[in-house]
Amino acid sequence: MAALPATLATAASTGGLQDWIKSNVIPLLILVIAVMLFVVAQRGDNARAMKVVAGVIIALAVLGLATGGHAENMGQWLASLVTG
Repeated sequence: MAALPATLATAASTGGLQDWIKSNVIPLLILVIAVMLFVVAQRGDNARAMKVVAGVIIALAVLGLATGGHAENMGQWLASLVTG
């Protein structure tokens, strides 16, 4: 039986996919959202556009916490605001 090539014999990992998503997908989504905001603003619905901007900022903050590894520190800080 023929030996498997070295590339097939190695274990699969998601590190490359995660790096690609961080470097490509998120900037593309932000670009799409920006174009959508321009279209909404051209219609004169500025209030809706600002609601979308606020939602995007909150979503990016949550995404940053999730991928940056600082979620536990943020949770402790928020708990300290309530408990003192």
